[in-house]
Amino acid sequence: MSLPAVLPVAGPSPSPSPSESPALTVPTFQDAHETATNAASWVEQNWSTWLAIGLKILLILVIAAVLRGVVRRAITKVIDRMARTAQAVDGTALGGLLVNAERRRQRSQAIGSVLRSVTSFLILGTAALMVLATFEINLAPLLASAGVAGVAIGFGARNLVTDFLSGVFMILEDQYGVGDSIDAGVAAGEVIEVGLRVTKLRGANGEIWYVRNGEIKRIGNLSQGWATAGVDVTVRTDEDLDRVKATLEEVAERMSKEEPWNELLWSPIEVLGLDSVLIDSMVVRVTAKTMPGKSVSVERELRWRIKRAFDAAGIRIVGDATFPAEEAAADPTAGMSAPSAFASTTSPQSLAASPIPPPSLSK
Repeated sequence: MSLPAVLPVAGPSPSPSPSESPALTVPTFQDAHETATNAASWVEQNWSTWLAIGLKILLILVIAAVLRGVVRRAITKVIDRMARTAQAVDGTALGGLLVNAERRRQRSQAIGSVLRSVTSFLILGTAALMVLATFEINLAPLLASAGVAGVAIGFGARNLVTDFLSGVFMILEDQYGVGDSIDAGVAAGEVIEVGLRVTKLRGANGEIWYVRNGEIKRIGNLSQGWATAGVDVTVRTDEDLDRVKATLEEVAERMSKEEPWNELLWSPIEVLGLDSVLIDSMVVRVTAKTMPGKSVSVERELRWRIKRAFDAAGIRIVGDATFPAEEAAADPTAGMSAPSAFASTTSPQSLAASPIPPPSLSK
């Protein structure tokens, strides 16, 4: 048999007409059964993994929420206990060293808010990273990007970060509070508001200073602890020192027993002795410890009482005109010079000094 007789003659294949469309394959029941079987097998193989991941995420969130609530409640209790301890000593000798109610309230609120915010950020941030790690996400690029962004933001807003950190430590260390009179270097006055970034001061003339906490390098608090009232009494060198000291001690004892000075004075008024001795005067130093911020009032009252006591005792103060020295009446003409001999035209001096008349030309 020849090859052409076996192979059919190759001719042009009939092209499908445009009206003809491919037949749609309708899924059979067997195909649906196979698909459902594959899905069930996939779920059966992976359900334990997804269930474990879900339980782990739920456990992380529950632990984070419980830990955050416990820590926040503990911080609130500590702050409330600090406020109650400060209130318990009001009216005692230690109460004067503490701050007023407004300052305690503001300080406790600021400390509580900062601590609660920090703890919430740490706990929730750690929980979020643990959740991402549960999904097997590589956290190294994320942490590296967050570190670079944090460095860039911190470098760009370094003044803001410095102010915030300085404010946090000022509040935590209780360096000053509302109602304190402080000297912050760049400004001085009474504190009217303490913030995490800015401190408001009211100056002596009523102006309000807004001082950034990062610019405060040193603080002089005039309202903490106690203040010192000092008065220098200047008397003449011929005064009896024993009488001067006895008069000052009498004034100090009387003032210490009278109200309201007995509450403002936190120590007996002491006569320290001679502070300096000059040719025509000597200075006696008187000092006492007072309630913070009341030293000026005590000094003014001391000067008032000392002046009245010295006037009553006849003690002369330098510059005082209470006891003028008795001197003879001055001659009103003592400061005038003697009349000149040339004032009289008939005196020999005036005649000798008169010009010689010219000789007469007529004879």
